[in-house]
Amino acid sequence: MKTGIMRTAFPLTYEQRTALRRKFDAIAGSTVEWTERVEPSLIGGVQVEIDGMAYDSTIQAKLSSILKDLHNIEPIRSLGDNQFDFKSLGDSLRQRLSTIEPELIVRGSGRVIRSGDGVSLVSGLSGCRFNEMVEFEAGGYGIALNLDEETVGVVLLGDDAQVSAGQRAWGTGQVLSVPVGSDLLGRVVNPLGIPLDDGAPIHATEMRNIESPAPNVLARKPVDRPLETGLVAIDSMIPIGRGQRELIIGDRQTGKTTIAIDTILNQKGGNIACFYVAIGQKASSVAHIAEILRREGAMSYTCIVCATASDSPTMQYIAPYCACAMAEYFMEQGGDALIIYDDLSKHAVTYRTLSLLLHRPPGREAYPGDVFYLHARLLERAAQLNDKRGGGSLTALPIVETQSGDISAYIPTNVISITDGQIFLDSELFKEGQRPAINSGLSVSRVGGAAQTKAMRKAASRLRLELAQFREMQVFSRFSSDMDKSTQEMLTHGERLTQLLVQPNHAPLKMPIQVAMLYVLTRSLLPNDIPMSTLNKWKKTYPAFLNQRYPSLIMRIERDKDINEKSEKQLVESIEIWQNEAREAQ
Repeated sequence: MKTGIMRTAFPLTYEQRTALRRKFDAIAGSTVEWTERVEPSLIGGVQVEIDGMAYDSTIQAKLSSILKDLHNIEPIRSLGDNQFDFKSLGDSLRQRLSTIEPELIVRGSGRVIRSGDGVSLVSGLSGCRFNEMVEFEAGGYGIALNLDEETVGVVLLGDDAQVSAGQRAWGTGQVLSVPVGSDLLGRVVNPLGIPLDDGAPIHATEMRNIESPAPNVLARKPVDRPLETGLVAIDSMIPIGRGQRELIIGDRQTGKTTIAIDTILNQKGGNIACFYVAIGQKASSVAHIAEILRREGAMSYTCIVCATASDSPTMQYIAPYCACAMAEYFMEQGGDALIIYDDLSKHAVTYRTLSLLLHRPPGREAYPGDVFYLHARLLERAAQLNDKRGGGSLTALPIVETQSGDISAYIPTNVISITDGQIFLDSELFKEGQRPAINSGLSVSRVGGAAQTKAMRKAASRLRLELAQFREMQVFSRFSSDMDKSTQEMLTHGERLTQLLVQPNHAPLKMPIQVAMLYVLTRSLLPNDIPMSTLNKWKKTYPAFLNQRYPSLIMRIERDKDINEKSEKQLVESIEIWQNEAREAQ
């Protein structure tokens, strides 16, 4: 015989009890042994639990449903002089409430078997789906990650102290959703979209599921528009396109986050929404990044989604998916967005922690078997949509940390196989003073020249080859002090090219300036015998010199995305003038 629980706000009459039992005995298909409970908090109506399902027609459930439906109502508008438009708010409330109809809420029901370390094991919950939101009697929520035959493993979003064994739990039938929209730009929020800064509450008019299928092949088009980082070493040799997934990989403290921040700074005035996701980092580090973005005027088009090391593993696990949903909104609206995941190594470790707490069978390095799917379903959502879908793009720059430069480790190889290329930062180059410490031999962009302007392709066409020859010749030169003139010139030229690729932190260069400087050095318009001090002076002063003396040249390169004969003549002329003025200044 099946058992069931019938809860009401007031004691039932004989007629009500008989009618309800007859109705739910028919639903169960057999006679049910009922337990009746009176709970005034239900306000009115009846709530029945039977055979792992909950049937709720109480007033309390209806009020909760109304509250959830009002989460995205339009905020009160200010009329100035401490006057507010309450009439508009009242009209919105009346319109929203008029569409709500009484209904019987049917959802899976279960009971907590055990809870601790941010994980709960729930029995029952018939029909629960992967990643479905689960509501607990104490008021908290969780996400279903393990679906066994008789139990469901749930990771908790809030404080696990509120959930204890014996409490009831219900499936919501919904995936976790987060607020999206332009109100998020300029803010620091947690993965659920709750502000962590001192700003006003965020009033989003739209919510979006954190899990959504990636755009299919027919919805995409080839990546052909550059996303310029402002770093000469990347834009010239490892170009990134809008809609691409380019991995930034390297050891700890080699400048991975700095490259990401400089890329955000370079989007100023470019109409690109930027999202920086901090996963498992120190709160002080995130505050420092936010301060840099505010100081450089980049926070107005940037949102920081923060799940620090002190947050629960569940919040760290959902952080990249929540931020991706926020960024996807701009792509779906036909705009361009950039998202940086810092970093996916910590994200994988967090997922491994949750999986072990859920008693999943461990695999290589104790990671669960679906750790590849963990990042594949996230990074595949980055895309360049075709014109029918609005032509928007989402560019992803995931960051992965290596140990002692080992890019063949489990998580690095997984992410490398998913992305469209990688920027490898070498700790040895970093120690030598090469900043950014990019290893051009191990770094690659599988989009290639399709994401470069004609001007950049023309200026940097020989750069990678000349640097490779320089590196090779540099190794041999250490074993011999007797070198011919051509070898010495090659080494000198390579040293100057290497010095050009060195950039200070948070000082990105716009494309026309990069093109001009690359053209000057790769064409040897500056003599090879100039001292390194003069070259450094040229690096610092030449961009301002061009902007002041040759604004038409900069505008032409920016407009045409190419270098024509007139531009070449002006570049040669500008170098001659700069050298004459430098000599006179000495």
